[in-house]
Amino acid sequence: MSGAITCSATDLSALLGPNATAAAAYICGQLGTVNNKFTDASYAIDTTYLLFSAYLVFAMQLGFAMLCAGSVRAKNTMNIMLTNVLDAAAGGLFYYLFGYAFAFGESSGGFIGRHNFGLKNFPTLTLDYSFFLYQWATHFVAYLIYSSFLTGFVYPVVAHWFWSVNGWASPFRSADRLFGTGAIDFAGSGVVHMVGGLAGLWSALIEGPRIGRFEEGGRRAIALRGHSASLVVLGTFLLWFGWYGFNPGSFTKILVSYESGSSYGQWSGIGRTAVTTTLSGCTAALTTLFGKRLLSGHWNVTDVCNGLLGGFAAITAGCSVVQPWAAIVCGFVASLVLIGCNKLAEILKYDDPLEAAQLHGGCGAWGLIFVGLFANEKYINEVYGAGPGRRYGLLMGGGGKLLGAQVVQILVIVGWVSATMGTLFFILKKLKLLRISEKDEMRGMDIARHGGFAYIYHDNNDDESSQFPRVSPGSPLPRSPNHPAV
Repeated sequence: MSGAITCSATDLSALLGPNATAAAAYICGQLGTVNNKFTDASYAIDTTYLLFSAYLVFAMQLGFAMLCAGSVRAKNTMNIMLTNVLDAAAGGLFYYLFGYAFAFGESSGGFIGRHNFGLKNFPTLTLDYSFFLYQWATHFVAYLIYSSFLTGFVYPVVAHWFWSVNGWASPFRSADRLFGTGAIDFAGSGVVHMVGGLAGLWSALIEGPRIGRFEEGGRRAIALRGHSASLVVLGTFLLWFGWYGFNPGSFTKILVSYESGSSYGQWSGIGRTAVTTTLSGCTAALTTLFGKRLLSGHWNVTDVCNGLLGGFAAITAGCSVVQPWAAIVCGFVASLVLIGCNKLAEILKYDDPLEAAQLHGGCGAWGLIFVGLFANEKYINEVYGAGPGRRYGLLMGGGGKLLGAQVVQILVIVGWVSATMGTLFFILKKLKLLRISEKDEMRGMDIARHGGFAYIYHDNNDDESSQFPRVSPGSPLPRSPNHPAV
């Protein structure tokens, strides 16, 4: 949008005849009113865009719930669904009370924010409630057991470092940027995905593998497949849909002109970001399909879905500052990273049914490296401003300083999350709050903790005769007061 309309009654009166002063004042007053309307419309359009993006991102919570439900065995479905609902509720409350202030409040030495607790003295001249809602909606990777701590403290500190204008490693700083450039993580390959993936890593490491995941003696891994590929696919498509709010929405504004009087502006960058997001995810999905086929001999839809999401997690850091062809490279490598991390997990006897550490942590780390290699100079200047010392991708001729900043981001995230979440999970284990008993694990969380199953099912690992009567082919279905035959 072009600059504000200006009008001077003094200058205008010289061009008018009788009653020039009054006429000039009237004309300028009308122009001022029109200018205010344009300004109001600009704020309304940007706010509506950000709110719509927040709604798309929140839909990812539903997608993640479906993905989780399909990835676990049927006897744990109700538990994982309840966890997702309470995660959203607890995360919203704690982000309101503490998280937003830690992330975007006035900085304390570039480490953590210290204002706007409970949204006090909010909104401000530059930020309003739509920004708060969007930032909260991006925290879909947490679980209930640690969502309050992760959403209320661990994540906001990292967000302050890399997204706040005063963060010590933020590319938005006006001066003293890390390596002269700051670390670029546009929508959160590191801030969101690595933080969540590393939290999941420490949780699974300290808790230990599920019963039956590895043969006795640990010689061979046994696949404990989730019970519903349909739910996994449904969740994946919902996450894909929501990612169009997650990545393009991180611009927070749409009505910004890059070249005055032209059709090229932030709306163009938003469209390009949607394209790079799509290309990376699609490439990763296809690469995973054929890669896993070569390794396992099967066409597995669950692996393809995880590959798609790995491509999205990787491109999230650089979606706004790379060209579309580079996004294809990002997705291809992300798939290889995911496959390699999963193979390493089997060798190390690491068990996580959602592949959180491999997908979000591994692919998120690759996404940060990818920015340091392929970030485009023109796009960086448009998104972050053309300040002195601004660097771009190593393979694009920008030198190695941006890549160095990206490596620093990876290292500090690993250190911070390991120190905080690793300690939390260690304490929970010592208090015997991290894992249920062996008996309850074999029975399933639904019957052990929630009073019943999400739906009637047959689990190959259970003694079916102890739960359901056997029915011969052609026999009438058994009746019961609670479950009449249909």
